[in-house]
Amino acid sequence: MAFSDTFSDGDLSYVATHRRSSLFTADIERSADLLSDRLSEKRILITGGAGSIGASTLRELLKFRPRAVHVVDIGENPLAELTRDLRSQADVPLPPDLRFLPIDFGGPAMQRHLKDEPAYDQILHFAAHKHVRSEKDVPSLLQMLDTNALKLDRFLRWLPLYGHEGAEIFAVSTDKAANPSSFMGASKRLMEHVLFASGAQGAPRRSTRFANVAFSNGSLPQAFLFRLARRQPLAAPEGSRRFFVSLRESGEICLLAACAVPAGHIVFPNLDPATNLRPMLEIAEGVLAHHGLKPAYYEDETAAIRAVESELANGRYPLIVTPLDTGGEKPYEEFVGAGESATGVGLEEMSGIPYEAFPADLPAAIEALAALRDDISRDVTKTDVQQQLLRVVAGFRHADSDRSLDQRA
Repeated sequence: MAFSDTFSDGDLSYVATHRRSSLFTADIERSADLLSDRLSEKRILITGGAGSIGASTLRELLKFRPRAVHVVDIGENPLAELTRDLRSQADVPLPPDLRFLPIDFGGPAMQRHLKDEPAYDQILHFAAHKHVRSEKDVPSLLQMLDTNALKLDRFLRWLPLYGHEGAEIFAVSTDKAANPSSFMGASKRLMEHVLFASGAQGAPRRSTRFANVAFSNGSLPQAFLFRLARRQPLAAPEGSRRFFVSLRESGEICLLAACAVPAGHIVFPNLDPATNLRPMLEIAEGVLAHHGLKPAYYEDETAAIRAVESELANGRYPLIVTPLDTGGEKPYEEFVGAGESATGVGLEEMSGIPYEAFPADLPAAIEALAALRDDISRDVTKTDVQQQLLRVVAGFRHADSDRSLDQRA
């Protein structure tokens, strides 16, 4: 099986990654036999599969010709577009049993689906709330915790009830789970505990902490393109640095993490902070340069909005430089948390963290968080949620602020 290592023409990933080809092609090629053994003629369930990372992983795994792939996503429109896209590409081998299901992976319809289906060999889990802005208020925060951890706990409990206890399970985490400073990061660290606790006596579990995916759905680089198309100013936080991978690389990372590394590991790409942490302001400047424009820097949002047409007339474009002062934000990214140690996992461009024992308080914390979610007669504060997370997420220190990302352009 041959693999191309270059990105397609017009791929803007270079602006964020400074790479013209995939970092993981050699690892994919060396792991081809193992990937084929894990995927060929297998039955695969993908949850959250219509998002950027899930869809990219789906495209990569289809090359290995699984027998059945069922893609679950709550987003009906993205799921429909993914269906159209895959069925319109002549070079994408589609399995005999390819289904797209617009259902909630943690709801009763999912339970019914699991009851009616033969056993899955692989389950790839991508459903998540991934934005720090989702912790802006208590209802949004509770929904994020529900999606990222509580529903997963319920979903994993259903698997042995309906004959899927032998499925190997992979779930995407985030770099923000390492030394979390946001509720989002803490919720994904909780997700890691839920994932590995469920496999304590069962089939293998694996995860990966992710870099940002350049120009993926909901990302700030994608927002730069939207703002340009709508003739609205760009905005980027000063001093914020992020790791980036391309959309294709995101799928390759997940495929390798799910199938080609030892069980019980949280893996991450070998990106060097000295060379691969990219300032968000620099990426905004790169997007403008790609479109033949120079940045015109602003601090005042209203002034920048009014200046779009006059700046464009002179080959410039308004770029609002914002302070890094919203709740939960880190100025930089890291993959390995305090008390964790990285080790090799048999791949050139990825390392891993062996998962240790899950916290003894995990079942009680899950029950308490579910009670906060369900008891609408009770007044719930962010402090109430934080107290429960501190029982199971060591070192969680929320970066408080009276500003949220929703107050920014």
